[in-house]
Amino acid sequence: MSSSVRAAPPLPAPPEPSGGGRPPLANRLLGRPEVGALVAAVVIFVFFLAVAPAFRSAESFFTVLYQSSTIGIVAVGVGLLMIGGEFDLSAGVITTTGALVNSMFCWYFGVNLWVGALLSLVFCLFVGFVNGYLVMRTGIPSFLITLGTFFVLQGANLGVTKLVTGSVTSPDISQIAGFDSLNAVFGSSFKAGPVTVWITVLWWVLFVVLAAWILQRTRRGNWIYAVGGALDSARAVGVPVVRTKIGLFMAVSFLGWFVGMHTLYRFNTLQAGNGVGNEFLYIIAAVVGGTLLTGGFGNAAGVAIGAFIFGMTNLGIVYAGWDPNWFKAFLGVMLLLAVMVNLYVKRMATTRRTS
Repeated sequence: MSSSVRAAPPLPAPPEPSGGGRPPLANRLLGRPEVGALVAAVVIFVFFLAVAPAFRSAESFFTVLYQSSTIGIVAVGVGLLMIGGEFDLSAGVITTTGALVNSMFCWYFGVNLWVGALLSLVFCLFVGFVNGYLVMRTGIPSFLITLGTFFVLQGANLGVTKLVTGSVTSPDISQIAGFDSLNAVFGSSFKAGPVTVWITVLWWVLFVVLAAWILQRTRRGNWIYAVGGALDSARAVGVPVVRTKIGLFMAVSFLGWFVGMHTLYRFNTLQAGNGVGNEFLYIIAAVVGGTLLTGGFGNAAGVAIGAFIFGMTNLGIVYAGWDPNWFKAFLGVMLLLAVMVNLYVKRMATTRRTS
């Protein structure tokens, strides 16, 4: 005796979302790390327009852009490194290290400044390589490794400068061969109508665009997100974790060298103690721009907006005639709010995507 078994009818397919399968607008906005920073930037910009008349001129706006660029260039590299799940507390002091190696080597030996610039670049890249190598090979958190590098470089900057020059100020290099061409690359400015545009603003835009392209359009960008968001999974699928993270540390050192070159060739000389504390400004710019401290989330546009908020606030307080000491208090409040907002947005985006 045989019996026939009828298959259960297939379940109806779930309805497709409207808009050609694209997620709702709210989900797409919550998935963008820079949205919160953009809203904050608009609010702060309008606020200073209202309370600081000097803030309203085109010249003031480009001064804000310049101030933002000197932080934003290194913040691009720090943001990429944080997306990759690491920190670099030596990012501030290495800007001064690169400049001092260039200036004192050429001044002491009397060689062309281009030689010193290339030598200092190699040195900074070596520092970044050592940071990344030690983090990956020892398993010690990058916070501790780069904190040690920070103290080593800070002490060497002051000690070597005083040993060579007898003071903590580097010598004036404006008369050494190669100064004019290097000044044109790193420290020049030009007039665009009534405003002065510093070349660092153009370099900043270029580095942001390059970083955004790497993150969104290349395989290396996928590797950066992977090593920051799920390290073990990334290693399991063949992502070159060690090479990726060492490359990120070297990128931070390169951008630190770049800003050090700007400082040196704009002012001809510099104090050996400069740069200390700037590493926190880079981190704040990245966090305010939507980069999570836990890694795996963020983008270059958000970091740029975070640096722009820094520039606006730093100069806006001065233009408004307030006590500049309040700026540090503002940075602390901004950091705390940014961390809470970023975590909330990330949680909301994940919840909506899952549902």
